[in-house]
Amino acid sequence: MANYVKISCILIILFACLVAPAMAGTKYMAGSPKLSAYISGTNEFSPGNSTQITIVIENTGLNEFKFVNSGIVDRDDLPNTAKFLTVKVLPGNAPLVIKSDPQMLGDLKGATSANAIFTTKINADAPAGHYNLPVDLTYTYLYTVDQWGVDTIQYSYKTINQSILLPIKIKPDVSINVISATPEHLNVGTEGYVNMKIKNTGSDTGTKSIVKIIRNGNSPIIPTDSSVYIGNFAPGNVVDCRYKVSVSGDAQKATYPIDVVVVYQNNEGDFVTSKSDTVGVSVGGKADFAIISPPGEMNPGNKKVITVEYKNTGDTTVKSAQARISAVDPFTSNDDIAYIGDLKPGESRMVSYVMSVDRSATIKEYGLDSEIRYRDALDNTYISDTMKAKVKLTNPAGMTAVLSNPIYLSIIVAVIIGAVYLVYHFRKKK
Repeated sequence: MANYVKISCILIILFACLVAPAMAGTKYMAGSPKLSAYISGTNEFSPGNSTQITIVIENTGLNEFKFVNSGIVDRDDLPNTAKFLTVKVLPGNAPLVIKSDPQMLGDLKGATSANAIFTTKINADAPAGHYNLPVDLTYTYLYTVDQWGVDTIQYSYKTINQSILLPIKIKPDVSINVISATPEHLNVGTEGYVNMKIKNTGSDTGTKSIVKIIRNGNSPIIPTDSSVYIGNFAPGNVVDCRYKVSVSGDAQKATYPIDVVVVYQNNEGDFVTSKSDTVGVSVGGKADFAIISPPGEMNPGNKKVITVEYKNTGDTTVKSAQARISAVDPFTSNDDIAYIGDLKPGESRMVSYVMSVDRSATIKEYGLDSEIRYRDALDNTYISDTMKAKVKLTNPAGMTAVLSNPIYLSIIVAVIIGAVYLVYHFRKKK
């Protein structure tokens, strides 16, 4: 029974081998890649923008006339596959810069697509209009195959360089250039004005336009009045704008940046903001003063007029200046404020104070606090940093020393009394 089953299995296997066909190979008699390209998303861009353009590459190539035969060896590649696909974008006649290098996308089979992303920078002064971006495609595909015998194949590949033009549009816009920025009474720690001339270098007419200044980062120039309405702003127009700004007190005499933009209604009816233009504004040094007179001299117990000379060592004219001195122990004064008036940079003025000093004061040099209250060109009131007005106390000399010494004064009084008594006694005896 076992031998019968074994013989039956062998016969079934032999029969199957005779009935089953041999493994067949596939050969394509015609076919090649067919590539096209387009920009994914919008193809409209604004001047001055940096943007990423996504280019989609599609392969719609077909394989034609498929031939199947048991004597054919299968091919490793299909004729409609674009192999080693490289994409390169050129600016062409468009006013932009391509910042990305050519991209290798590998093999692109038929009925598939791949994306290549390129970073671009639209020129700030790009004229509005329609342009074409050349896209260069380089790839290789299976051109022909020769089979030798039943186990040898010779491949022939062909390299294709293809260029496709992609349309883009540069939208019109308002672009600005600050021609000049002239400071007016602008000094450290004060308010002043900046006068600007601004030109529309773009290709669009902005309607209902507002020119704004914006603080640049941590710049010490801080806008107080930041907006000027100019209405229609046509290409090539130049407008004059005046802004009130303040400068922080910890700044130095230097040139600092400030940003300028235009908010306008474009030709589509939308309100948009232009790209900013940064300009430098010169800031003068702060108002400063110094006491240039030598120390005043007084004696203990003295009441005297001392003079102090103040000099404007800053970069701006001060108006209606008043000097004040602080009389502290051992000094007293009922006349501690003196009027200076207007003082230009480099000018000095001498003022007087009536001072009294205590009789028990120590002989040495004292420094009395003094400051100046003044007004700037915009009639704002400020107070200067504190200065030291020096007063030197010295011992009295000559008759002053005699009269100020109580012992000497007592002797003199005694002598005078004795002399008066003698005269009186002498006259009485006569």
